[in-house]
Amino acid sequence: MKLFSIGFAGLLLMIGVISAASAETAIVTHLSGTVSVLKPGGQVKLLGQKSQVETGDLISTETDSYVRLKFTDGGEMTLRPNTSIKIDQYGYDETKPDQDNFVFSLVKGGLRTITGLIGKRGKRDAYRLNTATATIGIRGTYYGAFWSVGNPQLPDGLYLDVMEGGIVAFNQGGSLDIGPGQFGFVSRIDLPPVLLPQPPNLSNGEQAGGGNGGKREGDGCVAH
Repeated sequence: MKLFSIGFAGLLLMIGVISAASAETAIVTHLSGTVSVLKPGGQVKLLGQKSQVETGDLISTETDSYVRLKFTDGGEMTLRPNTSIKIDQYGYDETKPDQDNFVFSLVKGGLRTITGLIGKRGKRDAYRLNTATATIGIRGTYYGAFWSVGNPQLPDGLYLDVMEGGIVAFNQGGSLDIGPGQFGFVSRIDLPPVLLPQPPNLSNGEQAGGGNGGKREGDGCVAH
């Protein structure tokens, strides 16, 4: 009986370890400034190098702060200052592409991301970025998104740019395909997305996600 108890306890411990490992969605690979995470249970923690991020987390950067995340499917995402995103759903098993799932929300601020395998295999609707004015779907891409509110240089709304691949922005007003070198804008959820004739006038010449469009993210945290 004692042997059974020890064996059962060991089994429970192994299950706990497997569950903890499977809960990991991404890790912090680069960080500058102050970045925090709000856990689903209400706990607030500061993130550091190699910190783990899990499904349900709300990740926020402060002023003059950046963070880059590396997801288990190989994707990368850089958050610009004063940004918050929530990882709503995430599921990746390299042997089960039909079960891929990545849904996250841009609450405020901007990001630039290179999608991983979830954006390149399996079901086409496995990847979604939700915002206040539109939902973004992709098919293997490198793009940026910036949510502008109260910026004297820009009308309020969602700004998008694509470096590689393509995205589709859709809402109650319609849908719009955005390809490499193009810029999109969505002002309201009931108005269709539109293409912009030129890049939006963000600070320091940046495009929507926080980079100047010349290169992918390098070794530093700021999107180049």
